[in-house]
Amino acid sequence: MTQRTIEVDGMACGGCEETVTEALTELDGVESADADHEAGTVAVVYEDDETDTGELSGAIEDAGYEVVA
Repeated sequence: MTQRTIEVDGMACGGCEETVTEALTELDGVESADADHEAGTVAVVYEDDETDTGELSGAIEDAGYEVVA
């Protein structure tokens, strides 16, 4: 398992956190996701061999938020 913190722009409330968390946990190989709108981050725990980091960013962006490089 790998844990990675991703900076996310556009989260403004608890509902935003839920949206980002749900988008990530629907991906194969993602064990958990914990978004924090105040910090502008999401901590993701995932299996290296099943999850591509591009998929993580894509899921966040598809949910309507921007991944900060």
